[in-house]
Amino acid sequence: MISAITHIARLARAAIVFAREGVFGAVDPSLVPPPGQLALKLARLVERRGPKHGPRLSRALTRMGPAYLKLGQFLATRPDVVGVVMARDLESLQDRLPPFSQAEAEAAIATSLERPLTEVFASFGPPVAAASIAQVHRGEVVRDGVRKAVAIKVLRPNVAARFRRDLSDFFFVAHKAETYSAEARRLRLVEVINTMSRSVAMEMDLRLEAAALSEMAENTQGDPDFRVPTVDWDRTTHNVLTMEWIDGIALNDHVRLQGAHVDLPDLGRKVIQSFLRHALRDGFFHADMHPGNMFLDDAGHLVAVDFGIMGRLGLKERRFLAEILLGFITRDYRRVAEVHFEAGYVPSHHSVENFAQAIRAIGEPIHNRTAEEISMAKLLTLLLEVTGLFDMQTRPELILLQKTMVVVEGVARGFDPKLDIWKTADPVVREWIAQNLGPVGRIQGAISGAGELGRVLAGLPAIASRAVTVLEQLETMTREGHMLSSDTIEEMARAEGRKARWQTIGLWVIALALVGILLAIRGN
Repeated sequence: MISAITHIARLARAAIVFAREGVFGAVDPSLVPPPGQLALKLARLVERRGPKHGPRLSRALTRMGPAYLKLGQFLATRPDVVGVVMARDLESLQDRLPPFSQAEAEAAIATSLERPLTEVFASFGPPVAAASIAQVHRGEVVRDGVRKAVAIKVLRPNVAARFRRDLSDFFFVAHKAETYSAEARRLRLVEVINTMSRSVAMEMDLRLEAAALSEMAENTQGDPDFRVPTVDWDRTTHNVLTMEWIDGIALNDHVRLQGAHVDLPDLGRKVIQSFLRHALRDGFFHADMHPGNMFLDDAGHLVAVDFGIMGRLGLKERRFLAEILLGFITRDYRRVAEVHFEAGYVPSHHSVENFAQAIRAIGEPIHNRTAEEISMAKLLTLLLEVTGLFDMQTRPELILLQKTMVVVEGVARGFDPKLDIWKTADPVVREWIAQNLGPVGRIQGAISGAGELGRVLAGLPAIASRAVTVLEQLETMTREGHMLSSDTIEEMARAEGRKARWQTIGLWVIALALVGILLAIRGN
């Protein structure tokens, strides 16, 4: 009960901030029941005076602090939850906050590395970038008598405690929504917050980001166009990440790129092919490939930084992606539908033929356009929208893939507006299909399947033993009996009744604000 009241109080404060920033002004009152219309009118009374246009929700989320800022960025990757329009609006949400002090950063590094700062770094400069979870400094280390520049990422003080508090509020709302809303259960809101929570937890352990850097370095060591910074493991801990300093040109600096006479269409090709190679070949990709996180070094390599958000695809998801892309290219819509059913993404009570018809509505317009007008990312976006009509549950890994593809495709077409995405992707996709879906791939799959069958057969005796144990326990319970007294049942009922009353009061306090926020999101 006390926990619920605490959640409600903090959520009420968030609702006031949303009201002050004018978020509820975007809600159509006719879509709200009468009690909600009164709440909307009250919210408009405290609305801040000033321009009525602009990113109202983004301003409100930024004011609420790091966790809400991350929530907005995460929801930008989930158009299935907030809608395509709002997801696009939230893409502009900048993860930029004022830096914490130089003294705090130096103290955090000395504590984390258990050595004085001057023993660790030859120099340590002021912050060059500050975000919600960490900030980056430029420094120098001495190796073999030579000074080398490094980038030092330091966690914000007490950031973990603040995230835990706000994430508990998000879980409270998600659980209540799933309790009372079938649509919330279909969207799996609790799992959405769970995914965000795991992502944030990984971002707040910089050793895990260093491990992601190391894994991608191994995956891409033979790639001609892509590399990642080298990790300095001796100066990396939970709170500090030290890596190679990149002196290249940021991909969002078009003036410098043009001044350096960079072949921009070729740069766009590198961006697309690198991403698809990582997603399909490795099943491990950088999920935040906006232009500020990518550089072009002097050797012409793409260099990615900020590995806090990574995506993974299993073999099933990679096969799914390759087959649906191939199905759209060849206009085999029934095969695209069958792949969804084979992967278990669409419930079997639906018709393959009806699903193929819905997919045809997406695929046919593609064949009336020139290659440079066809967006692979838009195709996947539309596909995920259609699957909602057929009870396809949210697949976070596919949503993250689709969202990253939107960003990557936008970056590539920024360098070459007439870029033929399909032709550019063809060699990477064709190579993967040949290796995994062709004769060689089928043989390897058969060998893998035989090994899996062997493991299952080897485990059958242990499974049988556990089954016998469970049956014996059930027999014992049936023979001896386990009953609750009537007094116990009555006391449990009274406790649940008190709990339900407090939860009902709390829900009414936050319901109007939450409905307004959701309608504002959908309305935009």
